[in-house]
Amino acid sequence: MDSETRRYHTGDREVVLDLTEDCRSWVAGRGDGLLHVFVPHATAGLAILETGAGSDDDLLAALGDLLPADDRWRHRHGSRGHGRSHVLPALVPPYATVPVLDGSLALGTWQSICLVDLNVDNPEREVRFSLLRG
Repeated sequence: MDSETRRYHTGDREVVLDLTEDCRSWVAGRGDGLLHVFVPHATAGLAILETGAGSDDDLLAALGDLLPADDRWRHRHGSRGHGRSHVLPALVPPYATVPVLDGSLALGTWQSICLVDLNVDNPEREVRFSLLRG
């Protein structure tokens, strides 16, 4: 299995960060298999969705409705509403797996692989790319 960890700066705002091009370039020339993308953080997740047409903003809005940044959370260190970030991975898992065929991601036309991060207290994220060859 090939594996590599990359670092991403998500900053001090909620973000849906498109990783598709990095994933695409990482699997290029590696043949067939499964790309497994994993975020080793308790407050971030990965989603496969359309980006650039408003769906990424819609996802953040939906998560804001489901997980408001208020004082209801028992986990209370960090910024206001930080506890919701610890619930996020139950809704947006910290992993995604995509088939790779002849070194190309087998995504649908409008699908992108995205890091979802609501945690404004942690501006740096690690993402592990692993390819299990077929």
